[in-house]
Amino acid sequence: QVQLVESGGGLVQTGGSLRLSCAASGLAFSASALAWFRQAPGKEREFVAAINWSGISSDYADSVKGRFTISRDNRKLTVALQMNSLRPEDTAFYYCAAARTFSFSANLRGASAYDYWGQGTQVTVSS
Repeated sequence: QVQLVESGGGLVQTGGSLRLSCAASGLAFSASALAWFRQAPGKEREFVAAINWSGISSDYADSVKGRFTISRDNRKLTVALQMNSLRPEDTAFYYCAAARTFSFSANLRGASAYDYWGQGTQVTVSS
């Protein structure tokens, strides 16, 4: 059974930083693309960042580019999202997702590309 468990969310002031982590089990981790999505109240789930199976390639939403960094550790079976210069509009529930694929394309910006999802962790940025 595949499990993705997020941690690291919390309350932070504008301009602050948080580091989210997602631990995987039961997954062919090194054969999977990984991503972070977020969903704010009353809004649809949106793509934040993705990373390919090896960690060499990554992709970011324009709204977080230059502020967020996605990384993975294929030995520890974890994926992280370092979030700097946080803004109130970054407030959302953040989800970790995994796709069983070696490919890496713009298709991975869509939630339908992912096979597994975590339960999410709340990030709140106060103004």
